[in-house]
Amino acid sequence: MNENYKPISCDINSRSCCSSFTEVKLEKDFKSHWDKAYERTETDKLGWYEIMPEPSLLLIDKCKLSKNAALLNVGAGASTLVDELLKLGYENIIANDLSSSALNKLKARLGEEKSDNVRWIVDDLTRPTVLKSLEPIALWHDRAVLHFFNEKKEQEDYFDLLKKLVQTDGFVILATFNLNGATNCSGLPVHRYNKEMLQEKLGASFELLEAFDYTYTMPSGSLREYVYTLFKRMK
Repeated sequence: MNENYKPISCDINSRSCCSSFTEVKLEKDFKSHWDKAYERTETDKLGWYEIMPEPSLLLIDKCKLSKNAALLNVGAGASTLVDELLKLGYENIIANDLSSSALNKLKARLGEEKSDNVRWIVDDLTRPTVLKSLEPIALWHDRAVLHFFNEKKEQEDYFDLLKKLVQTDGFVILATFNLNGATNCSGLPVHRYNKEMLQEKLGASFELLEAFDYTYTMPSGSLREYVYTLFKRMK
């Protein structure tokens, strides 16, 4: 295991692969904020960019999902996780972000052929329109989105959507700033978590399978402290 890991415990069925986004009207200032962030900065210079999403891939591998399982990557941005999932042969990937600019960058990097094998959804996790109509999913993956929701209502809406979509025996990967992490990111305040706080948000229907602290090195060389968690929905 990478030395950065510090263990601390233990419409999909009818989807069409499309090259255009399913986009809804978004009114939150967050959309403008993230569009500008992606438009003015090269992807590999963004503070959250990973050359290889090692921690996420480690946890996804533990899920032992079939290649046609529905995988929802929320807040996908222009991250490399989608690239790696395609390389591994996953066939039912859904990439979501609030920023169409972010997803456009990801699509451009993948190229048309690979992009056509991903479903793209621009939607707000706290006020979903398209996402709430999806068929049940086998995996919800979120790296560095949840911690931007500081208001109780936003958090409730986020977890309501997650619980609506994740099927029984499905998995949830949440990676957020931990309690020793930064209090701001990209000029915005964040809400930090530990594994117990995430368990409380998910409730008794979800079992924590694994959690570890992880020190992420930004392209600038600065460090950010995360907690990564893997949960399974039991009922």
